[in-house]
This record gives sequence, C-alpha cells and structure tokens, in this order.
Amino acid sequence: MRKHALNNKVYNTLKIPVQFILLLFFLLFNISCKNTEDTKSSLAVIEKLIGSRVNEFELSIVENSKSDHTDWFEVKTTANKVTIQGTSNTTICYAAYNFLKDIGAVLVSWEGNRIDLPKTWPVYSKKGSTPFKYREYLNACVFGYTTPWWDWERWSQEIDWMALHGINLPTALEGQEIVWQQLWKEYGLTEGQLQEHFTGPAFLPWQRMGNINSHEGPLPQEWIDKKSEIQKKILQKMRALGMHPVVPAFSGYVPKAFAEMHPNSKISALNSWSGGGFESTYLLDPKDPLFKEIGKRFIELYSNLYGKSDFYLADSFNEIKPPVSVNHKYEELSDYGNIIYETIDEAVPGATWVMQGWLFGSDKEFWTKEATMAFLSKVPNDRLIIQDYANDRYKVWENQEAFYGKQWTYGYVHNYGGSNPVYGDLNFYNQELKSLLSHTNKGNLVGYGVMPEGLNNNSVVYEYIYDLPWSQGKEPVSHWLKTYLNARYGKTSESILKAWELLIASVYSTKYWETRWWDSRAGAYLFFKRPTLKITEFEGNPGDKEKLKQALDILVKESKNYDKSSLFYYDLIEASRQYGSLIIDDLLIECVKAYNEKDIEKADLLYKEIEKRALVIDDMLSGQPLNNLNDWLTLARDYGNSAEVSKIYLKNAKMLITMWGGEGHLNDYASRAWQGMYKEFYWPRWSMFLQALRESTVNNKPFDELEERKSIKEWETNWCKNDDMH
Repeated sequence: MRKHALNNKVYNTLKIPVQFILLLFFLLFNISCKNTEDTKSSLAVIEKLIGSRVNEFELSIVENSKSDHTDWFEVKTTANKVTIQGTSNTTICYAAYNFLKDIGAVLVSWEGNRIDLPKTWPVYSKKGSTPFKYREYLNACVFGYTTPWWDWERWSQEIDWMALHGINLPTALEGQEIVWQQLWKEYGLTEGQLQEHFTGPAFLPWQRMGNINSHEGPLPQEWIDKKSEIQKKILQKMRALGMHPVVPAFSGYVPKAFAEMHPNSKISALNSWSGGGFESTYLLDPKDPLFKEIGKRFIELYSNLYGKSDFYLADSFNEIKPPVSVNHKYEELSDYGNIIYETIDEAVPGATWVMQGWLFGSDKEFWTKEATMAFLSKVPNDRLIIQDYANDRYKVWENQEAFYGKQWTYGYVHNYGGSNPVYGDLNFYNQELKSLLSHTNKGNLVGYGVMPEGLNNNSVVYEYIYDLPWSQGKEPVSHWLKTYLNARYGKTSESILKAWELLIASVYSTKYWETRWWDSRAGAYLFFKRPTLKITEFEGNPGDKEKLKQALDILVKESKNYDKSSLFYYDLIEASRQYGSLIIDDLLIECVKAYNEKDIEKADLLYKEIEKRALVIDDMLSGQPLNNLNDWLTLARDYGNSAEVSKIYLKNAKMLITMWGGEGHLNDYASRAWQGMYKEFYWPRWSMFLQALRESTVNNKPFDELEERKSIKEWETNWCKNDDMH
C-alpha cells in the first residue's frame, strides 16, 4: 500500500493524468514488440550459430536520420546479457559476430565453424561504425565457378555468412533464366530456339554478360525451375536482413534467333569473345525502340515473380569492345549509358543502375577518360554505382578521376575462377584502405568489399577484408591476427604467432597471383597448366618459399596440441599443399631441362619424384572436404532428376574446371587444387608429356610439342565426356 500511495503522490505532484501514463506504457510496449519483430531475422542468424544462448542477446535497431547513412553498432555485456544496438539487421549480425570473435568464442568460415561459448559472457563494451554505406560481395562469375549446384540450404548458409560479415550489397543473379525464357517467348521464339540459345548451367554468367551463347548446353528446364524457387528464398532472406540485393537488368544482348527475326533492327554481331572460337553474340542498338521495350518488359516480368528491387545490374561491354563508329564514338557511347539508365528508371522509378567496373581496367586502351566520361555523361550521379573491384590489379578509380561524380565502390577480386593458390596481401589491404579514405580525389565513394569469382578458399583474406570497413585500417595487422587465430584455433602461442608472421611474409604478402597468367596461359601453378616446353623459361612463383617452409616446420611441431578435425589442421594442410605444389613446379622445370639436355637418368629420377609428390598431396587433401573433385562432381550429378540431365551437369562440372575457354588462352583458368585433380587430371597430362619427351630424347628425334599438346587435349576432352566420378 505504501508503494501504491507513493506512486499516486508522484502522479499528483507532476500533475500527469493516469491515462497519459497508461498510454505511455502502451506505446513503449508496442515499440518493444516492434523492435523484437524488426530484429527477427538477425536473431535467427545468431540462433543458428549459437543455439539457445541467443536468449541472452537483446537486440534493437536504431534508425539514422534520412540524411545520415552511417552504419554503426554498440555492444555491451551486463548481468550475463549481451545488448546490441545497430542501424540494421546486417549491422547487428556483424556486431554479434565481432563480439564473439573478439572473446575467442566463435569463428565462422567456409571450411567450418569453431564454436566454444563461455559459461558467462565476459565484461565487454565496443562501438563501431563505417564510412561505407554499402559492403559489396559476389562477382557475376561466381554463379558459374562456385554456385551452379547450390541448393537453398547452401545459399541460406552463405547469406548467414554475409550477414555475419556485415555485407549489405550482395549480387543476386540466380533464377533469371525463367524470366528470359518467358520474355523471349513473348517475342516469338520457340522452345527449340531457346534450347539452342542457352548455355549449360556452369557457363551462364558469360551468356548473361553477352560473351557467349549455346556453350555446353542445353539448359534443362528442371534447373531453370529449381533456381527460380531458390531465388525467391534468397531475395526474401536478403531483404529481411536489410540487404540490398543487386538483381539483373537488360543490357542489350538478344538471342541469334531474335536477331534473325528482326532484320530491320540495328543489331550488331560481335566478334568472338576472348579469342576462344565462340560464336558471335548479338547486341541491340540503344536507339532502337525495341531496346527500352525489351528492357522494361524484362524488369516487369522479373518484378512480377520476385518483387521490385532498388539495384539493377547491367553490363553491356564486359570484355567486349562497344560497336561504335570512329566518327561518332562518344555520342554513341553516351547513348548506350543513357538508354540503359532510362530503361531501368522508367521500369522502376528511383532504382539505381549498378555496373561492374572491370572493363575500365581490362581494356584501358578503349576506355580512355574521354570514352568513360561520354558513357556516363547522361546518367545522374546518384543513380549509378560503379563497382571498381579490381584494385588488386588495376588503379581504375585514380585513372578515371573517381568516376566523374558517379557513386562507386572500391574492392578486390582476389579469387579468379575459383582457382585456389594460397595468397592474399593483408598489409596491402590495410594500407590501401587508409590511403583511400584520406585521398582528396576519391569522389563519391559509397562502398567497399571483395567480389570473388569463386569461393571456399583463403578464408583469412575475406575475414580481414570485411573487418576493414569497421576498423578503417587503424588496427595493426599483427593485433588483428592474434584475435583471429585465438577465435579460429581456440588458443594461440608465441610459436603459432611466429608461424603466421612467416605465412604473412611468405604467402599473404601477394596481392595478385601472377603465375595464373604466365606466358598468357592460365592455371594456378605450372603443374596445373597444359604442359609445354616453355616452362624452362619460367621466372618463379610469387611469395617466399623458404619462409613458407619455416612456417610449416613450426606448424608441424605445434600440431600435437590440436585435434585433427580442427581448423588448425585445415590450415596446416593448406600451407603444406601450397609448399608441395611450388616444389613440384621447380621439379618440373628441372625434369624438362634434364630431358632436353639428354640426361635421362637425372630426368627419370625427377619424373618419379614429381609423381610421388603429386600423389602425396592428393592423398593429403582428403583432410579438406571443400577441396575435393569427387564432392564437386557428386553435387553436379545429384542436382539432376534424371540420368540424362545428370550427365549434362557432370560434363559441365568437369569442363568448367579444366577446358573452359574454347580455343583461346583460358584453359585451366578455373584450375583447382583439389583431391582428385592432382592424381586424376594434372599428373596424367604431365606424365604423357614427359614420357613423350623422354621417348624423343632416347630415340634422338625432334620432339613435336604441338602434336603432343593436341593428344593431351584429346585426352582432356575424353576425360570431360566420361561419366566417371574422377
């Protein structure tokens, strides 16, 4: 009664009506409920990670003013409660993960998660913010090099990974073929013509970008339908987490049958892409009324199926020279840019056109400042985002004066083709970010991230890159590394830290793996490239092999302190595979030299040593489930609902990681350091080559390299056609 009386006294003193107090409680209760509902998606991500302990987390979203786009978070622990507030669900997910990583409780990676939660949460308080409105992720090519056989469960897992790493501008290109199918049928194309048009599942990224048609098709209807259902779930989950998925738009490419049906339209037949012997693709001129008509209809159909989006990806000239005239080049380029923008704007007023900035670096001879300015000239500055993600190779943003007022994002590819040498450059990323943020001519910079062509390797690189937008490079790499290793392994020591210092110096100080394009030939190592005598001219792989060996020696000694199923062992195998592959490259050079010099005895010994080392690596990689040829092929085969369809998928899966690229220089572009590849593909090719070289040396006959490479190519073709799971 005393308490009740006291409360009444307070009410009377303040002269606040009881009805007002009840209304206030009602509003506060509703706000609390609203926040709980608002954070439902981030709670689900955290719960999937740490289970029922999520009940100890209190989450709330605090919206910024309309003029403030800064994402921020605050984490505090009190009375065994973890209180997190942030500007979005994605920011909250990142904050939760950052907290769990800081205290050494959790590490999330493609190769597995380490989770060891303390009984009570330690005292902790941290605030974080980022100057980058968007944190981008996923190259258009990843939908061929990594995800063609992904089901919804795998995609859901990846979206959780994105949220925990603070990503809010993901590329989302699954499920579009069902829309193209409907669109082109409306324009009179038959089912048969569309079957001739579509590539196989693994090669769709390059059809979408206008590089190829038909390659390794057909595209089964069941695949189209599956991906459509998956895309609905992808977009729903991304949007619930406050992400801004970048979805496809029309960039001007039409099927050959459509071009033949419209002889009076201005449609250019483009030259074969990348010198690969591919058939022409067909690009509709922007001034043709059909351009806008088709582009708007595509977005309308897409929106009917998947809902409207805020960001639309359209790339008209990915590694393709624009079909413009010499005398009216700049005018015609401005027309292309203007019509693409207007098409998107008229279909979805207020939406933003997104384009990849790769072309400005890969073909800088064409894309001069004048050409780029013309292309962008008629597009409003706030209605376009250029993803300048090749800063591990090019300096496009500086050369193009930060894109003349347009919005742009800074980033890296890092992984090309899903090929997986062990490399990255943590100190480079750190210094580049600090330099970028302080640069006076960075223009309208709105985002940061990494746009890999393939996933599932070099996790430390991605972990570091997605912490950088929040730390802004202020934390030394050595300090970050100690926190990372403690979370990844559960414990560290001076020896482990020393080993990783050596790994940083030996393999993680390489911003781009130049060997991939040695002598214009793709392939992660010499051992992964189609054999050639020219390897005797090789000038060496990047990195420091001796320091890598020193790191390995320490890790091997420390391995007794870790379980064989731990992420420590995964990293030990990774470093061992890298070192072993580099040694094989050295031995290959010496072996070819020895045969050329007619030192048969030495060459034969080297041949046996290469074979032994290749098979040892192949066997060792059984400890890395992600790096496994059989798993990749099994995923492809099992994605089919019939033996006939499974056969198509299986061949696609084999072709992509070996012969992809037609007759040009892309063979082995997507080479993989996987169990099965060393034993079943790379060594058999080199064995054939070295045996033929030995035979010519013993018989004192000229070695016909062209003929031998032709035989190897025939062997590759048969390997890809074979239905075996190796």
